[in-house]
Amino acid sequence: MHAVDLNQAHLATLALKRAAIAALPDYDDLLAFLGDAARPDNVARYHHITRALDAPSRRYWEGRDPLGRRRYTLFTRHAYRHGLLGRFIGFSHGLVRLMGGNLGAVMAARSLPEQRALFDRHVAPVFRSRLVRWLSRQPAALYSLGIPPAQFEAIVRDSGGDLAEEFCARMRRLACDWPLQDNCFAQQAFGRRYDTRHQGALPLYLQQRHHATLRANLAALHTHHVTLTAFLKTQPAASLDAYLFLDAQDWMDAAQITELWQEVTRTAAPGAKVVFRTGGVASPLPRLLPADLLARWRTDEAHNRRLHATDRSAIYGGMHLYQLA
Repeated sequence: MHAVDLNQAHLATLALKRAAIAALPDYDDLLAFLGDAARPDNVARYHHITRALDAPSRRYWEGRDPLGRRRYTLFTRHAYRHGLLGRFIGFSHGLVRLMGGNLGAVMAARSLPEQRALFDRHVAPVFRSRLVRWLSRQPAALYSLGIPPAQFEAIVRDSGGDLAEEFCARMRRLACDWPLQDNCFAQQAFGRRYDTRHQGALPLYLQQRHHATLRANLAALHTHHVTLTAFLKTQPAASLDAYLFLDAQDWMDAAQITELWQEVTRTAAPGAKVVFRTGGVASPLPRLLPADLLARWRTDEAHNRRLHATDRSAIYGGMHLYQLA
């Protein structure tokens, strides 16, 4: 498994997770460090795992934040409330409270009907406010939240221009379509933490049933600080079986996507699959790829819609699976 990223902080975080899985004595220690991520004794756990942490990642975590604190101390201070996404979620909770709503109120629900009732009472009205409707029409504001121009344009097309209502529908799906104890994404969005009492509320890598398998296979994970296309150019022909792109292509133009898929097609083994998400509903490939390149791959739109219906992160417009023809 090759993890490819241009963000060094992302790679340092992955390295910390790998070191924790490898070096912490048991599952309970791992859950305290990476699941709870707010315990004073996590400093001792960090020092325990440094023997399994590579030198660049250790320099990153032992560097200091703007307040002079070592970065690894985040895991004594609710680590998931920091970083760009964590701060944005915190800002959103504060903004919604100022407008008379309450994102955290959803977490009091004990059933799906209660989740829907609490969302309609405490969250949905905020999306009808003038401020939110205005903010949702500002590409610059959304770009700062991680929504690139291509995603913004796709969401505009899908929404018919009512972006606030589209964002409300996606937030409603996140809050209401799965039990809270089975959705780690909703846990962070509405609760700003993981509920470590429920295994289903944790991301897969933190669930106890996968712990032994992860520890046994860490040597198969390789990280690369490079673009996807540059990485693929280093790989032999017909050597890779599966590609997971998340929403990376929403940040690319037509030339970049074409170059990427030329390398995907070259490196794909027989039967290889590609999975990716999009901000809008439609795949960008029919619009942007040359016809002869696209013809090498097949997809099933009905199956893609069924896949999207299983996506508990809920904020994307589509999920797409392509297989080498």
